[in-house]
Amino acid sequence: MPFAYCDLRSLLLICLGLLLLSSTNAYQDVSDQTLKALPQPENDFNIHDGALLSPILRTRVPGTPGSTAVLNHFADFFRTSLPDWKVQFQNSTSKTPVSGGKEVPFVNFIASRDPPWASPGDVGRLTLVAHYDSKYEPEGFIGAIDSAAPCAIIMHAMRGIDAALSKKWDEMQEKDRRYELLEDHKGIQVLFLDGEEAFLNWSDDDSLYGARSLAEQWDDEVNAAMSVYKTPLSSISLFVLLDLLGAKDPVIHSYFETTDWAYQKLAVLEGRLRDLNMFKSTARDPGAKWFTEGTMREHGLLGLGGIQDDHIPFLARGVEILHLIDASPLRGFPSVWHTIDDNAENLDIDTVEDWSLLITAFAAEWMELEGYMPASSTQSKKRWDKSEL
Repeated sequence: MPFAYCDLRSLLLICLGLLLLSSTNAYQDVSDQTLKALPQPENDFNIHDGALLSPILRTRVPGTPGSTAVLNHFADFFRTSLPDWKVQFQNSTSKTPVSGGKEVPFVNFIASRDPPWASPGDVGRLTLVAHYDSKYEPEGFIGAIDSAAPCAIIMHAMRGIDAALSKKWDEMQEKDRRYELLEDHKGIQVLFLDGEEAFLNWSDDDSLYGARSLAEQWDDEVNAAMSVYKTPLSSISLFVLLDLLGAKDPVIHSYFETTDWAYQKLAVLEGRLRDLNMFKSTARDPGAKWFTEGTMREHGLLGLGGIQDDHIPFLARGVEILHLIDASPLRGFPSVWHTIDDNAENLDIDTVEDWSLLITAFAAEWMELEGYMPASSTQSKKRWDKSEL
């Protein structure tokens, strides 16, 4: 059979793709100077008028006006603050135990940014995820930690690295370094998933509505022939799920052996940020850390598949998962979990702001942005404000 023709670029991408799939993702630590210069949250997380968080602090049950308002908030943020990002919506419907036989709409929000020269099927993406829906009951449930704050944390982090991405990719194009390494074909995406919460009782059918739909669709979609990644699902380099974040003194465990290295990177970053006195929150116990590092092995949690959450449909299809959820074998979830007290007033804003710095730093390291981040936290940067809309 004659050898099929393909251009040099395609051959290079295929060869490097095989190399990448058999090796660890490139990851570059950032300097202390870069950590000190991370963009500060300023008023982003004010529960009354914070540009990122306050619009999410409302009931947002799937298919309701509150859900639509929060979706519009996400879209407005990316349109005005991150215009180089591609925004998509993935829609599905499903009957629920409380819908009386009617189909309920579920809408997943997807925002991504890839190197401008790369085809979609050739880009592996760091994927930051949170669910944005709130529980059907109790009536009036806000879900500040579950998961309004995680959504706002991700938004802050993406804005914090966006200019550095532009600077890095512009320089690569100017120096014609676009095809030197496949690691340079790294993108980043955000998933705000709908319908994580059960309407009545948690089950395989009554939970994870949006995640189940998206994982199935992305597994079925096929990228163009000769792409490095066969499907949008296989292009997820790491699925980082943030949930139940915003209470004081979180406890974060590592649940999967294949992503424990990324967990350890976050543990190191937490320690460095603390050593630089950049965290505002103070631990109940001196010396306590969020990332307990090796202690989760002592509790036998490793390898149990973790906690039921939006990652499950993706995990079942072979996606690498890093689950950042506040959960302890001793105390369980935060005390306000799934109660009416999971509201704005019970958020620990210092902890929320510290999370925003940590996730920004992790994204900057994953995307290898050392040398491209702002030299000073006082450097002028575009701010997004609702008054611009």
